[in-house]
Amino acid sequence: MPYVNRRRFLSLLSQAGGLLLGAPAARTALAQGAADSLLAGRPMVRYPEKTDLILLTSRPPQLETPMSYFDRAITPNDAFFVRYHVFPIPTSVDLGTWRLKVHGRVDKPLELSLSDLKTKFPAARLTAVAQCVGNSRGRFSPRVLGGQWGDGAMGNAEWVGARLRDVLSLAGIRAGAVQATFDGLDKPAFPSVPDFVKSLDVSRIMEDPDVIVAYQMNGQPLPMLNGYPARLIVPGWY
Repeated sequence: MPYVNRRRFLSLLSQAGGLLLGAPAARTALAQGAADSLLAGRPMVRYPEKTDLILLTSRPPQLETPMSYFDRAITPNDAFFVRYHVFPIPTSVDLGTWRLKVHGRVDKPLELSLSDLKTKFPAARLTAVAQCVGNSRGRFSPRVLGGQWGDGAMGNAEWVGARLRDVLSLAGIRAGAVQATFDGLDKPAFPSVPDFVKSLDVSRIMEDPDVIVAYQMNGQPLPMLNGYPARLIVPGWY
């Protein structure tokens, strides 16, 4: 994996839209027209390992896939959308020190290297869509708070990784454990900003062989902006 220089990441600002007033029918038509205009007017940017994508925000980076890439079953890695919640984000990872840490209600806390993920667990392969829950939010009327995405906050890829239930089984998950929580390398810049942490029911993890810790995307290592070196994939779950 080549070193990704932080200075190569762009620092552009997204454009803001205005308010619309009028009768209900006219307001709906105007809102749709304004949404189309807003989406059409967004700048295209190129980040490391990415082709030209539509810029929503730069801090943190939110990059949308152009619709021209949805004429095929698999979304190319360099065109895959990018979604972060906090800034700054990691721009390089040292695999010599990186570890996936598993702790909490387990008998044996783990610190797994990328090599461990590849060699200690059977590889699972699946094709699945990743999609931001806010996809198409920029077209909503009335306006909804949050990132005003167009329709490109989604992508379909072939993922390879270790089944999460195998990882938890190795750790010896204890009876009574209800949820697993997940935290990445991106961290808020200020203490007043909450970290972004997600959770998933342990029962879902243990019953579903398609919940994986993916380390490969379309036959390649994950792009830095899509979770390198490993990310959680839960098909059918935002």
